[in-house]
Amino acid sequence: MIDLEPHRDERGFFARTFCRREFEKHGLNPSVVQCNVSWNARVGTLRGMHFQKSPATEAKLVRCVRGAIHDIIVDLRPDSATYRSHFAVELNADNRRAVFIPQNFAHGFVTLTDDTEVEYQMTEFYEPGSAAGFRYDDPCFSLKWPRKISVISKQDLSWPPFA
Repeated sequence: MIDLEPHRDERGFFARTFCRREFEKHGLNPSVVQCNVSWNARVGTLRGMHFQKSPATEAKLVRCVRGAIHDIIVDLRPDSATYRSHFAVELNADNRRAVFIPQNFAHGFVTLTDDTEVEYQMTEFYEPGSAAGFRYDDPCFSLKWPRKISVISKQDLSWPPFA
């Protein structure tokens, strides 16, 4: 989790959302090569569960700048003690939190409000041949979504089972 450290005055506040040195100090890959944004019109929109396979594995820094999302990441590192475990957090415009998603983790979210916008900073370029995913309801992970899924792409419904 990345929480802002705001410096407040009569104008409001100023805060860093990214610092290469700070990320390196915590062992995170701070190399940003691409930034993306997704806008989601309706509550209940699901995007996920996505990741890129080798040789284009990527880390992501994700922040919700308008509205709110329930964000889930899943560890896909076979040698990890937390393999196939997941972590969930609410990101929203009010809490201004971000989540850093390491390489070899899947990522997805469901919108909790209409008119939601999410920004991503990526450590690798998008490579269509490396794009992969699994269904949001894959029994291998038992992910808990806080609301009914009302909008989802055909691609996200067609991912094969993870197992």
